[in-house]
Amino acid sequence: MSETVTDREILSWQLFGEASRALAQEVADDGYEPDIILSIARGGLFVAGALGYALDVKNLHVMNVEFYSGVGKTLPMPVMLPPVPNAVDLSDKRVLVADDVADTGRTLELVRDFCADHVADVRCAVVYEKPSSLVKCEYVWRRTDRWINFPWSDQPPVTRREGQVLDA
Repeated sequence: MSETVTDREILSWQLFGEASRALAQEVADDGYEPDIILSIARGGLFVAGALGYALDVKNLHVMNVEFYSGVGKTLPMPVMLPPVPNAVDLSDKRVLVADDVADTGRTLELVRDFCADHVADVRCAVVYEKPSSLVKCEYVWRRTDRWINFPWSDQPPVTRREGQVLDA
């Protein structure tokens, strides 16, 4: 069965701007003032950057986690890829973990648990949360059970065009 556009959440760049601003407002309204925003690469990079500007947090860190190996395909469990942030850098800080979606929640769970023993407080912010997520995030722009087309990942990767001559 093929999916139609109505079976999907379509997030445009413009709507992402509105969503990230609303997400930041949720964090601010809650009174949470993170010292660090920890991005889960790759989709969380966009969210963390937008939240960093909106919340005036300049201390952004990145954690690379691999879980999805293709559309709807996952590894048996999420894996942290180097470089892994130094726990000392997170010590006694208020950390906001940012990602694009809490799908199964396993990636967020891995990152949140990594932080939990080292930080003063860790909370999660996502653009989308699915009902099946193991982690119930503190800050969510929208909840859905549909597939999501993100503006940063809805096109295939760019490759070199046939016949292109490389400069020497």
